Amino acid sequence: MGNKKKKFNILIPFRSIRTSMIFWFSLLIVITLIIFSATSLNYTENTVMKNSIDYTTKLIRQLNRDIDSYIDYMENISDMVVNGGEVSEILFEEDAVEKEQLYSRIITQFNTVVETREDISNIGVITQDNQYIINGGDDRLNENIHLNDVDWYYRAMQTEGSVLTASHVQQVIQNNYKWVVTLSKGIIDPNTGKNGAVFFIDLNYKLLKDLCENNSLAKNSYVFIVDESGKIIYHPKQQLLYSGLKVERIEEVLACDNSYFVIHEDGADKLYTVQVSDKTGWRVVGVADFSELKKSQKETQELYIYTAILIFLAAILLATLLAATITKPIKRLMDSMKEVEKGNFEKANVVIEQDNEIGSLGNSFNIMTEKIKRLMEQNTAVQEQKRRSELRALRSQINPHFLYNTLDSIIWMAEGEKNKEVVLMTAALARLLRQSISNDDERIPIEKEIEYTRSYLTIQQMRYKDKLEYEIDVDSDIQKEKIINLILQPLVENAIYHGIKYKGSKGKIIIRGFGEEDKIVIQVLDNGIGMDRETLTNIMDKSKANEGTGGVGVYNVHTRLQLYYGEKYGLHLESAPGEGTVATITIPRNFREESK
Repeated sequence: MGNKKKKFNILIPFRSIRTSMIFWFSLLIVITLIIFSATSLNYTENTVMKNSIDYTTKLIRQLNRDIDSYIDYMENISDMVVNGGEVSEILFEEDAVEKEQLYSRIITQFNTVVETREDISNIGVITQDNQYIINGGDDRLNENIHLNDVDWYYRAMQTEGSVLTASHVQQVIQNNYKWVVTLSKGIIDPNTGKNGAVFFIDLNYKLLKDLCENNSLAKNSYVFIVDESGKIIYHPKQQLLYSGLKVERIEEVLACDNSYFVIHEDGADKLYTVQVSDKTGWRVVGVADFSELKKSQKETQELYIYTAILIFLAAILLATLLAATITKPIKRLMDSMKEVEKGNFEKANVVIEQDNEIGSLGNSFNIMTEKIKRLMEQNTAVQEQKRRSELRALRSQINPHFLYNTLDSIIWMAEGEKNKEVVLMTAALARLLRQSISNDDERIPIEKEIEYTRSYLTIQQMRYKDKLEYEIDVDSDIQKEKIINLILQPLVENAIYHGIKYKGSKGKIIIRGFGEEDKIVIQVLDNGIGMDRETLTNIMDKSKANEGTGGVGVYNVHTRLQLYYGEKYGLHLESAPGEGTVATITIPRNFREESK
């Protein structure tokens, strides 16, 4: 019988209903928790991201306003100096006495500014013809510098407004080379109506540094400033930038106006918040480390996870208790069914404890097992008798065919007055008939089946004389094994009538037997004329087995083998025209009838 494929039931993937209930209940809880946790975590992450962006944006916007206010203040100073008239009189008026008094006053003013303001490195004015007032009057102009080659000086001379530079080394003052940001403004010469000098203030990093570092951004965060062209105005690690040991995201900053972007760098996510000054065009950039901003998020996520674990454990406990309550009576019913499977009907009765569907099922089960017990006892006797009758019927189908051929040979020899041969053949036939008719054993040792076949071959060899020879080679280790009787003779008969009888020369039949792992293999080989594929098919086809000599015998051998040993065993034929035929019998080794 073919193996039935097991259908997969998604509702009960386990052998235990209790396990299935726990699994699916737990899976439902897990899916719910996953959806809830994922939604909560995603919401938390988005909220933290939004709050972080809002927070840093407000801080950077305020810092930007503070810087603008500072630049406004510096411009007010420059406007006061430029528009006050005193500097213009000193630079462009001819009255020497008045100029001396004004010069002293301006020197004092400049010196006071430098000494009282830590954020101002230099303050001064420079004309086109290299007249100058710088700081307290002691600093000198660098004679090696051409003023028109100095960017901030040249731009201030060409425009009416203020000029603000990026950070640079101030080179116009001799022996005073500091990193500064220069705010410069042209001074109009009243004689020409054009700019004839430039007032400048060099701002060091003191105030910018204080503004940028005194922010409330997270730990490991910083602020830097770039101008419109991407030149660094201020950076906490400016020296590393100029030495090439650090690279900043200048291109992304320039492309981002009053917004933000996130990058992944050095194994961490960083938030860049950019605010553009309407006054200076500078971009104030806050760089915040998300690992610090997300500390509260991690704490919230851990709380979600711990809560989900507790809920899951509680759900498992509840599912286990619920499943045990439901499946306990089912388990008792299952144990009873296993006893029925073993044939222990006396131990199969189920104790009814509940007046519900399961209790009703148990009661029906008790009634059913009692009926099954009686029916099985009856059926066992009937089936055993039926099987024996079928085997006897098949065996009896072989005997008339064999008897017909043998008697035909005896008649042929008697007509030839070969009395001695007739006696020998008749005696051999008597032995064969006695074994086939009087032997009630379904199975006999292989050695007895071989001897029976040897007697048959002896008869056939006498009949065909020089046209037939045979050879028997069966391993001794399988000769005591048992096989159903009258199996080999029909195959030998088939080999003679289908193969050797029509062969022009002498034919030979070989019988071989050997063990092969857990099987026994017996082969009948002949060197006859062979058979084509259609003839082979007809022999093994029940509907065509009676077409041609030997068909019924071979088919019945195969049927008897499968009926007794099972469908995986039986007879297999191999043949080709002109190449002979090989009939192979396969049966199990150490076969016990009760193991079927």
